[in-house]
Amino acid sequence: MFDKITTFLKEVQLEIKKVNWPDRHQTVKYTLIVLGISVTVALFLGSLDFLFTTLLEKFIL
Repeated sequence: MFDKITTFLKEVQLEIKKVNWPDRHQTVKYTLIVLGISVTVALFLGSLDFLFTTLLEKFIL
């Protein structure tokens, strides 16, 4: 049982060394891109929600 766990952890350590981690500049850049797209989508959906709510209150309710 412990041999399997030890083998697994050693393999995990070897695989983690193979990972190509992004540098700080790439991480910041990609984070800002994700935040920008998230804010844009939130504003778009919020404006649609406001528009449809206004139209429903004006014409139906």
